[in-house]
Amino acid sequence: MAPMAPTSTPQTPFGRVLTAMVTPFTAEGALDLDGAQRLATHLVDAGNDGLIVNGTTGESPTTSDAEKAQLVRAVVEAVGDRAHVVAGAGTNDTHHSVELARAAEKAGAHGLLAVTPYYSKPPQEGLFRHFTAIADATGLPVMLYDIPGRSGVPINTETIVRLADHPRIVANKDAKGDLGRASWAIARSGLAWYSGDDMLNLPLLSVGAVGFVSVVGHVVTPDLRALLAAHLAGDVTKATEIHQKLLPVFTGMFRTQGVITTKGALALQGLPAGPLRLPLVELSPEETEQLRRDLAAGGVRLQP
Repeated sequence: MAPMAPTSTPQTPFGRVLTAMVTPFTAEGALDLDGAQRLATHLVDAGNDGLIVNGTTGESPTTSDAEKAQLVRAVVEAVGDRAHVVAGAGTNDTHHSVELARAAEKAGAHGLLAVTPYYSKPPQEGLFRHFTAIADATGLPVMLYDIPGRSGVPINTETIVRLADHPRIVANKDAKGDLGRASWAIARSGLAWYSGDDMLNLPLLSVGAVGFVSVVGHVVTPDLRALLAAHLAGDVTKATEIHQKLLPVFTGMFRTQGVITTKGALALQGLPAGPLRLPLVELSPEETEQLRRDLAAGGVRLQP
């Protein structure tokens, strides 16, 4: 039996600080389950309440369904009694997404992340039916993932409000980059709102977000927790200071595609990562040195 997920509340169904975890590979490009367990343990030890596996940062477009299930089982085994393990299950094929959702539940996931169907550009009614089908497929709570820059279409506020009526759709990961729309959607939907854009972590907290689904959490989780704690305590000055301290990290980790820089950053810290699968490619030596400078400017400790 999979470990029980940590206690959650309706306001924070997946905790407050989650890292969208990379998928470590061996030097030969195979799934590195031991590395995944070690990385998951490191991230939870650093202060993450939860981990997203099989998301875009986990190279989900290039991992097989079998690998996805193996990864969920391994991460749940390693940290499932201490952290929420949320499995990416969204694709642009509703039938396939339902299959992935059921496989994730069987593998022990505590929740699902469902991204907007990409490339197909469905209308809002198609989005509503797609997300509803995923939420109907299992007993797991669902976090929507709104990222029009990748998917091609936003989840409109009216659609978010409709989806919020579903008893298992409990949260939204917001990478829309629109604080006005976020403000209205938070107020009207009642969903737990998670920042999916690290540069906007603090601004989204100010309009009602409860936490983060972060990429930079791979390297600065303690700072993210400190920023969150300062905000919750009403210490605006302290929260702003931490936000500004992290600006070089926010910028450096997204100078190129985020999975590429994240695996480069983990390598600089001696943590499990491994190579990438095409069409993603490793950082050049020049890009690695720029990333080293960016991380150091944000106070991240690196290997010599």
